[in-house]
Amino acid sequence: MHLLIVDDHPLFREALASTLALAYPEAVLHEADGITGACATLAREDAVALVLLDLSLQGVQGFDGLVTIRTRFARVPILVVSGLDDPRIMREAIHHGAAGFVPKAVDRATLTRAIADVLDGGLFLPAALAEAADPGQTQLAERLARLTPQQMRVLGMIRQGRLNKQIAHELQVGESTVKAHVTEILRKLEVGNRTQIVIRTAGLDFDHIQMRS
Repeated sequence: MHLLIVDDHPLFREALASTLALAYPEAVLHEADGITGACATLAREDAVALVLLDLSLQGVQGFDGLVTIRTRFARVPILVVSGLDDPRIMREAIHHGAAGFVPKAVDRATLTRAIADVLDGGLFLPAALAEAADPGQTQLAERLARLTPQQMRVLGMIRQGRLNKQIAHELQVGESTVKAHVTEILRKLEVGNRTQIVIRTAGLDFDHIQMRS
């Protein structure tokens, strides 16, 4: 198993690597101090099973780093390991496609559990932050995190009232492909039709959270 640590603080990378080595002694660890290095590693090492990402990297604004990795390497789950512990930031990270969020201040056992949950295909949120977040928004964030970048683009066009034919033309794909995306969006958001998609996502700042192409 290959794991990638992305953080621009050498001491924290070292501490995190130590924790990973104890929890997963057979794992191959990779490190990067920025998004460019992380993307280069992911392009070179297709066996990476998890990215542990700090949001506060030099030269990176907001969630740009998370979105870049999530869009280019959608198959690899990302666990945000952040020095920030604001519930709003946690929700936004999940909106942007993170598979989990842990503050850097958590103990080793919590971090190890978070990694295990994400590797198992789950979503990890620290209890204290999850309780402070709005339950409905957190639940919706969890569902949005299941969407692929292409499905997020289709979702954005559905919210704009576009028909499948128009979406297909915009994305330069067949209508059958769009229909498949819509079916998956309905399933993942747990709604019954396109109207419910618009209603359920109406309160979101969608331009802010939408995956970039």
